[in-house]
Parts: sequence; structure tokens; C-alpha cells
Amino acid sequence: MAVSQRQWGTTPSISWTPPTEKEILQNEELTDELKRQGQYEAPSETEKKQALLIQLQKIAVEFVKHVCRKNNLPQSIIDSAGGRICTYGSYRLGAYAPGSDIDTLVVAPRHVSRDDFFEHMPSILERMLPPGAIEEMKPVPEAYVPIIKLVISGTDFDLNFTRLAISSVPFELDVKDTNLLRGLDDRELRALNGPRVADELMHLVPQKKTFRTALRAIKLWAQRRAIYGNIVGFPGGVAWGMLVARVCQLYPQATGSVIVMKFFRIIGRWNWPQPILLKESEDHPIQARVWNPRIYPTDKYHLMPIITPAYPAMCATHNIGPTTKKIIIQELERGGDITDKISFGKLQWKDLFTKHTYFTKDYKYYLSIISGSTSKDAQASWSGFVESKVRLLVQSLESQGSIAVARLFNKGFTREHRCTDENERTAVLHGDMQYQAANVKTETTDTIKDPLHNAVAQGGADATAIMNGNGQITQDGTEPHGFYTTTYYIGIELAQDSTKKLDVSEQSRDWKEQQCRAAGYEEGRNFLNITATRR
Repeated sequence: MAVSQRQWGTTPSISWTPPTEKEILQNEELTDELKRQGQYEAPSETEKKQALLIQLQKIAVEFVKHVCRKNNLPQSIIDSAGGRICTYGSYRLGAYAPGSDIDTLVVAPRHVSRDDFFEHMPSILERMLPPGAIEEMKPVPEAYVPIIKLVISGTDFDLNFTRLAISSVPFELDVKDTNLLRGLDDRELRALNGPRVADELMHLVPQKKTFRTALRAIKLWAQRRAIYGNIVGFPGGVAWGMLVARVCQLYPQATGSVIVMKFFRIIGRWNWPQPILLKESEDHPIQARVWNPRIYPTDKYHLMPIITPAYPAMCATHNIGPTTKKIIIQELERGGDITDKISFGKLQWKDLFTKHTYFTKDYKYYLSIISGSTSKDAQASWSGFVESKVRLLVQSLESQGSIAVARLFNKGFTREHRCTDENERTAVLHGDMQYQAANVKTETTDTIKDPLHNAVAQGGADATAIMNGNGQITQDGTEPHGFYTTTYYIGIELAQDSTKKLDVSEQSRDWKEQQCRAAGYEEGRNFLNITATRR
């Protein structure tokens, strides 16, 4: 495929050299390995998702018409109101694994509100989808980005909403048009930013197929090495996508395999905190806040700034701290060493995707942060709140001179227990597994994808409302004597000149007391404990 010889990105490309036969073969080997690793879904699954999105598009149009009719608007307005479904995230970038959820945005005209969305969309979904197609539906209106969590015929959707200050939303609407941002509140702007960033990113890469192959590889590598997840201080999917896109801009004609090999050396040796930019920043009359360390002092403290390409430009990696930055750079160096050997035929692509050794080798000391609740839904929100605050404990540990590294594992472990009294709950909170329910397996927070947990973990302004049960929470599925826990782990590496004795009692006590003073915490319903263990 011919690539335009224009400048891609903010600087000239490093090389326009076409791929060699060896590089083409290595790219085929990489693609084959990604398929063996289960990173491509069957064509039938792709067609199924496309069909479901077509159904959701029809539902979005009907939803808008329904609200217009309810508001007694003229038929001419009803007929032209439109409505559109946009995808974003990994699905829109075309680099998603089987079973991934689809981030979806309903775009409506100005006479349809967010309240209308949560009031009417659930019933319209039930009416227009085939009987039994909806396997799960959970509205979470108080979330930082309010969503309806849907599972339709085995496919997960996060259904978001925004309205525009225009009277008609045609199907061919270009969300990259910055004029659409006029008149939007903060939530509407955040919601629209998802597809705007994804569309702009895809517009800024020279070869989409190359980008997608490389991004699949980098995402798999980051997940296997446990350096994936914005909430816990690592890049998320879109941030990794922007990094891959920047390398694609520097090597416009390279194969996916070459992009992966170049990625580790270029990003691993980047002159941080110089930002990663896919395009020059732009101004706009709406004057929204954009990332700019010369104007906003807090932007100066971003250690590895990766800046979104759509206006208003934001830093996608503001949660990265000193420890996570150190770990990321170490893993990039390791990845570069492996891909160098792959290039010379000394290793294979599967060696790049070996699993982390966080629990088996990397650390001698660990902190277990165990949150617990007496019901599933109480625990979903409480564990989300704890997850959003664990980074503060990490920051406190990092400031202690005797600790060289305090690394939070990038997912929590959920367990269900059967406890008949307070003593048994206390034992569980100290790490005792003998009361764990035999018929319920341990799962990780990223596989459960609980919308209540995620809503609170993302740190929305209405997190307390969700924790207090003001959201649409049920108690379904709670077992008698059930006790539900989520455990997060922090790996500790002591400084070389330390006493070789781990003492974090003061930091742990202060952090725990602070969380238990939160407005959503309820004594007797929510529990929290920190234990230190040694491998």
C-alpha cells in the first residue's frame, strides 16, 4: 500500500525505507504468534458484533424519536432529529481481543438529555432487541462517565451518552469537527472525547493495518508484564495506542514487526518528561482547558506525558508515578533486548509475551490490602473506592527512604467467603483462605468488569452516592453468611542501605484511617485491613 510522502506527526520521519523480505517474513511470524495467543477473534464473532451495532444504531434513532414525541415536538423535528452510535477505545482502533467489551456512545441532538437516556433507553432496548438477547443491563448514572452496562447475546457493551447543541444528528456526522464542542458541559465533553480521540488517532497513522498489528502485540506484551491500567498508574489501552502511533509516524512504510522492534528502543529511551505528541496542539474559540505545563503548574508534574490528539488535548498518563515510570522503562529495555534477539533469530515472538514474575521472583516483601463487605454490591462499590485510593498509599511508601520500589499490582483479586461470625471475618481480613467458598473461583477485577466497581474506581464526583446505594444497586446474588473481599498487592523492594527490615505500620495505619473516614464507608458493612507478607 502506497503511503503519502507527507510529514506524519510533529517531526519528519526517521526512515521511508520499504520493508525487506526478512521483515515481511518476521511480520508474518508475529501475526501467526498473535493468533496462537488468541488475539484475533473468529470472523463469525466480528460479523455478530457488526450486526449488533447496526441494531443499536436503529435503537438510538428510535430513542431520540421517542423523547421528541414525549416532549410534543413538531413532526418535522422528529423526522430530522437523527441519532448516532459511535464506537471508541480498542474496538474503534481495531486492536481488540476476543471477549473485549465495545465502548459505545449514543450521540443525540440538543432536545434529548442524559436523564432521558437513563429513563427511556433501558425500556427501548428491551422492546427492540429479541427476547432473551439482553443478558445483563446495569445503568450507572453517577459514574465519572455515566454508562449503561450491557451484555447482548454474549457481547459486552459500555453504552455512554452525549448530546450536542444542534437540532439534528445525521448518521454521517464527523465527530472530529471541533465546532460540535460548543455548548457542551464537562460530562458531555468527556463522553465525546472518546470517539474523537480514536478517530483522530486513526487519521494520524500512515498504515492502519500495520498500526493494528503492532498495537495488538504491544497491548498483549503490556498485559502479560502487568504494566497495563490507567487507574493503578500504568498506561491504558488508548495511551499504548498513541505510543505505537508515534512510532508508526516515524517509520511510515515499516511492517508491524518492525514497529514493535523500534517501539521498545524509541519509547524506552525517550527524553521524558518531553511529551509524546501525534500532532501540534490546536486552539479553539471554546477555550477548554488543554494540557500545557507553561500555563498549568500541575501539568509540570506529569512524568511520562502522552497527549491525546483531539481538542481539547489532555494527558492520558497523569497517574504515572516514580515507581511505575521506573518499571515501565525497565520493561521497555527488557522488551528491546528480546526483540533484538528475535531479529537475529536467537529468540521467537512467543518469548516477548512471557508472563510477569511479580509474585514468584520480583519481590521479597508484599503488602496485601484487603477490602471486604457483607454483600456483593456493597463490595463492588467499596472495592472500587479502595482501588482509587491505593495509589496514595504507594506514594506514601515511595517517600520512605528505606523503600526503593513500591509497586502496585495492576489488578485486584476478588474472593467470596462463608463467615458465620466476626472472628472468621477477621481471619479472612488477615489473609486466611480457609473460609473461601469452595464453589466460587478467585477472579480478577479486570475480568469481572463490574460497572459499580469501575464507576467508583474512576474517581467520579458522585462516587459517594454510588457507595451509599443511591445508584441502581440490588442485593441479588448475596449468599447467607457471605463475605466478599478484593485484595490488592504492593511489591516492596528495600533500599540497598536500609536495615533490611520492613516497617510500614505508620503509613498503613494513616492510610487505612483516612479511607475509613470516607462518607461512603459504613462500619459493620465495609471492612479494610493491610497485612505484610514475605516470600
